[in-house]
Amino acid sequence: MSRPVEQGNTFRRRLDRIYLRYTFGFVAFVGVIAVLERMGMPRLWVGVTFLLATVGLYAAIGIISRTTDEAEYYVAGRRVPAMYNGMATAADWMSAASFIGLAGTLYLQGYNGLAYVIGWTGGYVLVALLLAPYLRKFGQYTIPDFLGTRYGGNAVRLIGVFAAILCSFVYLVAQIYAVGLITSQLTGVDFVIGIFLGLGGVLVCSFLGGMRAVTWTQVAQYIILLIAYLVPVVWLSIKQTGVPVPQFVVGQQLAKISMREQQLLVDPKELQVRALFQARAEAYTVKLQNVPTALVAERLAAQRHVKALKAENAPLREIQASEKALNALPRNEAQAREAWRRALADDSLRAQALGGMPPHAQQFAGEPDGNVAERQAFGDSRRNFIALVFCLMVGTAALPHILMRSYTTPSVKEARESVVWSLFFISLLYVTAPALAVLVKFEVFNSLVGLPFDQLPAWIANWSKLDPSLVSVTDINHDGILQLSEFRISSDLVMLATPEIAGLPYVVSGMVAAGGLAAALSTADGLLLTISNALSHDLYHKMLAPEASSTRRVTVSKVLLLVAALAAAALATQKPAGILFLVTAAFSIAASALVPALVLGFFWSRGNRWGAVCGMGSGLAITLYYLIRNESWLRSLFGVSAAPDLWFGIQPVSAGVFGVPTGFLIHAMVSLITQAPSDAQRRFVRRLRYPREV
Repeated sequence: MSRPVEQGNTFRRRLDRIYLRYTFGFVAFVGVIAVLERMGMPRLWVGVTFLLATVGLYAAIGIISRTTDEAEYYVAGRRVPAMYNGMATAADWMSAASFIGLAGTLYLQGYNGLAYVIGWTGGYVLVALLLAPYLRKFGQYTIPDFLGTRYGGNAVRLIGVFAAILCSFVYLVAQIYAVGLITSQLTGVDFVIGIFLGLGGVLVCSFLGGMRAVTWTQVAQYIILLIAYLVPVVWLSIKQTGVPVPQFVVGQQLAKISMREQQLLVDPKELQVRALFQARAEAYTVKLQNVPTALVAERLAAQRHVKALKAENAPLREIQASEKALNALPRNEAQAREAWRRALADDSLRAQALGGMPPHAQQFAGEPDGNVAERQAFGDSRRNFIALVFCLMVGTAALPHILMRSYTTPSVKEARESVVWSLFFISLLYVTAPALAVLVKFEVFNSLVGLPFDQLPAWIANWSKLDPSLVSVTDINHDGILQLSEFRISSDLVMLATPEIAGLPYVVSGMVAAGGLAAALSTADGLLLTISNALSHDLYHKMLAPEASSTRRVTVSKVLLLVAALAAAALATQKPAGILFLVTAAFSIAASALVPALVLGFFWSRGNRWGAVCGMGSGLAITLYYLIRNESWLRSLFGVSAAPDLWFGIQPVSAGVFGVPTGFLIHAMVSLITQAPSDAQRRFVRRLRYPREV
């Protein structure tokens, strides 16, 4: 046995011992907290203990793994075994969207939510076949590095830097938003303070040790998030069916949900509530026909109400509530139009059957053999499902923070193996998410709906105080009983609230929150490294200061990493959009800007610099235009007043379905009408196409 192989085996056995002890230690830690809770430990201290223990652990790994060596900082010394690289990649991948948002999306969308499972999982097939081995054969540090080398010149590299930073930053904002959400739940502090508390755990790892620290931290984080995800689902499965394998009972619980859905469709109280929401939606429709007049009338009515309460010496609480409502009115026509459009959409959704949720087992909305409206709804739903699967698959193959992990393995063979391990570790959670959604929906339909408002569980009020957009209840028909349409829960909350919905001990809630925090922090670490490396390595070193020493480049990367983290945290405090939308938008951006240039760069030697520049620029531009024109928060941010314009009924979350084909087409056309690449670039492509060991 050669010495490098023997050293590699010794290193692997050492890792096995360390992480096996770590796993048993975490289980024992949870057991101790459970005992302390039964002995009277307050919930707040349970949450604080989970936060401090896990973040402290990640910080300790970061401190132990600190380095200024360039290879260790950028690619972990290229010595991460395939299985552990797979675990780290899975943690990098299992972001807040996957851990927190996936089950919630399946809960709200039923069958249509499977687009996320299919797209995200299938994307790794593309990574294994089209990208990972070739990037490892290339052997540098970043994606823009490959683009600049393959196509030549700084123009392609610069666009690659911009695209990598943009998609990673959008993704990063979602992770930091989740960090604030979870930290607030664990400690009870304000959301903004929670963001910066959790951010410390991110920065210690990525700032001190780069990819080396991030890799070993992500392995530890994957173990925590896996345990935290599986325990409440298994527990809920045992509670409802007595079977500890939730995947085996999905069918029978789904059949019960379908029966309950049929009851709710004809329930008189539900029909009454839906009619009231429809009336509110119609009122907003009238307001939107003449926004200036309606805004003036609404403001005058609110002012008169405040004056009337003061004249009647009404209770101070009522006066303050009316003044708060007055101050909350839109300040101008643009704000009013956007706010009323959102309210109209929300009320219209709640006026539909089942609170706007499709029947859980129904494949697509509408009916293929129904009337015109039903056929159109069916076609739109099916197109959006396919478009979303496409964007998620192709976007997965282009995310820079995932592709960077291809550089960390010892060989091309292990780069390919690590993708297989990644898919295995990810699938452990992805085959569980649909079961979780079904079990939670069964619990809500049968244990929550129909309760008197004064008997609702405390978790609803607690989460509503933290953020009213996460969960809300509205007794619109004033009967004192909760109907399904009066209950609204965000997809971001379903997983975090699962232990409380199921009535499990609070220690399980703390563990789930710690798992969600691990998912958000692990992805945030990888994203921050992507952003800082693109700026320090590709922009600073390759374009501005090629003579800079490796130590100086690592230092610059650390400073830029801190700046990126603070900028993302500042934006996350504004709660720009849902976690899942931000993440999915990042996939569309990455897919449209990077996939055509990467795939054609590996497999088409005729592709040249100008084709890549035009293809990347046009694909990215189409995607950004579609997002800004049609997504509500971006419309408000950029002051778009024109009505949304959906092409073929495709939702903005799947904007990449237009950007990716545009990028491929423009890249090919421009390459064919401009000068062919040099012989050196053609030889470079041929070498990468056959990634054999040297």
